[in-house]
Amino acid sequence: MENTPLLIIIGIVGVAIGFAISKILEKNNVSNLIKNAKKEAASILKDAKVEAENIKKDKLLQAKEKFLELKTEHEKEILARDKKMAEVEKRVRDKESQVSSELARAKKSADDYDAKTQEYENRLETLERKQLELDKMHKSQIEQLETIAGLSADDAREQLIESLKAEAKTSAMALIQETIEEAKLTAQQEAKKVIINTIQRVGTEEAVENCVSVFNIESDDVKGRIIGREGRNIRALEAATGVEIIVDDTPEAIILSCFDPVRREIARLSLHKLVTDGRIHPARIEEVVAKTTKQIEDEIIEVGKRTVIDLGIHGLHPDLIKIVGRMKYRSSYGQNLLQHSREVAKLCGIMAAELGLNVKLAKRAGLLHDIGKVPETESELPHAILGMQWAEKYGEKPEVCNAIGAHHDEIEMKYLISPIIQVCDAISGARPGARRQVMDSYIQRLKDLESVAFGFQGVKNAYAIQAGRELRVIVESEKVSDEMAGKLSFDISHKIQTEMTYPGQVKITVIRETRAVNIAK
Repeated sequence: MENTPLLIIIGIVGVAIGFAISKILEKNNVSNLIKNAKKEAASILKDAKVEAENIKKDKLLQAKEKFLELKTEHEKEILARDKKMAEVEKRVRDKESQVSSELARAKKSADDYDAKTQEYENRLETLERKQLELDKMHKSQIEQLETIAGLSADDAREQLIESLKAEAKTSAMALIQETIEEAKLTAQQEAKKVIINTIQRVGTEEAVENCVSVFNIESDDVKGRIIGREGRNIRALEAATGVEIIVDDTPEAIILSCFDPVRREIARLSLHKLVTDGRIHPARIEEVVAKTTKQIEDEIIEVGKRTVIDLGIHGLHPDLIKIVGRMKYRSSYGQNLLQHSREVAKLCGIMAAELGLNVKLAKRAGLLHDIGKVPETESELPHAILGMQWAEKYGEKPEVCNAIGAHHDEIEMKYLISPIIQVCDAISGARPGARRQVMDSYIQRLKDLESVAFGFQGVKNAYAIQAGRELRVIVESEKVSDEMAGKLSFDISHKIQTEMTYPGQVKITVIRETRAVNIAK
């Protein structure tokens, strides 16, 4: 126990000595670490310097390469710029040369101009001197003439003017008269030319049957079925349509007779449906006739619409369109009224175009000029006046209304298209083949033309062609020579001109030909 504090002291001293020894050892280790770190730092700095030198050399090398590349590009740009400058300098030199030559020419032209100006001034001065001399001589001559004639210049001038006035007045009157005659002749020729050109550009239609239609059947057995037991079917059909049905010995045909083309068409279509269906009895007949009547009414409207579209007419009242459609089933002197009105409309359009008038208005008036011929109820008014009243009622222009009312001279013509409608209506009705009574005289005229040619010796054949506007004569080559052919043509034309009446002109063509025919066997 007594030694315990000593032991503690010894222990503490030992601990202190041990701590001091450890501290000394730690200090020695730190110094070693510092030395090692310095060595490593020196090594790293050395390596860094070497690497830096290498990088510096690489960068210098790259910079030199870049410099050389930029230098090369710069030299190329300089060369290109030098080349362009050389070209520009060449063009400038060319322009300078051209400008110099132009300046030389301009200087030469200016010199020539100055020379000609000087020459002109000299001539003008000479001319003025000569004019003065001439005036002096003229004045001297006038004085001498006044002395000889005993009249002053003013008195002589007045007498001369009076005599010239009388002479000029006489010449002017003769010239005016001649001009008037020439104008009349020219106007007639131009009018004929317009009419002829108009007629030639419009096709013709044939006359239509006026009162009967023919219904064709496959066999005569159908006739008995149409007649029916004790004639009840045919009586029912006649009562429903108002058409006389004639069943006679005519093979494979039944005649439908009625003055009204609409009723005839209804009867024809009804018969066609009944025969096709096979069921023919009074009740069925009435049903089919009623349906057909409605179909015809619809067709009338469709025909009217199609007609105005074909002619390029717009804005026509629906009632007028229906009236135009009804024209299909009306005829005038054997001429279908719709075809006649279409033809008149086309003629009016062409003639209006030739004369510089409103073509659409002329067509409109031409189509509507005969609408008064298709009234649903009988009227005592002339068809022209009735048509004019309808046109006024349905809002047509005054020009159209006047043309409709005046085309048969019932009222006075107030507009330029009115006489055109009248002329075209006459052309359409008077041309060959349009109406029956004209057709007969037309055919006879063609026969007379051919007969005139056959009256000359040596004529083999004669043909009237081009609607009688040309007579083609074929002669025998053995009897008629080439010289005689010309004389024959003249003789025939002279005989036709003196003995016949005909519209327009007739061309006589004499044909002489020689044929050599052999047969190879």
